[in-house]
Amino acid sequence: MGDLGINVPGLVTQLISFLILFGILSRLLYRPVTRMLDQRADRIKESLEAADRASAEAQSSAERVEIELAEARQEGQKLIAQARDAATRYREQEENRARTDVEEMVERARADIGRERDSAVEEVRREFAGLAISAAERVIERSLDDAAHREVIARVLQDDLAGRS
Repeated sequence: MGDLGINVPGLVTQLISFLILFGILSRLLYRPVTRMLDQRADRIKESLEAADRASAEAQSSAERVEIELAEARQEGQKLIAQARDAATRYREQEENRARTDVEEMVERARADIGRERDSAVEEVRREFAGLAISAAERVIERSLDDAAHREVIARVLQDDLAGRS
């Protein structure tokens, strides 16, 4: 091998040095490095799994939120419908109450008008009776001819109307 330019004792020495260095490095450096790389791979794997779990939880949480929002919307629509119904009932009650009040006022007004009419008729009767008595007294004072009688009635009516004005 000397012809090829290979120094066998140097090659053996280098080979032994290489094997010793390889053994030392594999025990001292390779195993801890591979252990560290395995641990790092495990941590990365766990982190990816945790991220997948978090993503799944976020997805299910988003779905729950959507469901709750839909339920809240439905509840809101129910409340709005109930409020509309309550407002309609209240308006109808108030309309009925207003109608009842108006009917009561109309009845009271009719009763008042009837009393006023009866009072006016009674007053006219008293006035007419007084006029009739007054006219009779004057007629009796004068003769009972028709022209005088008409003149007395006209004068009594004129006097009475002038006295009222």
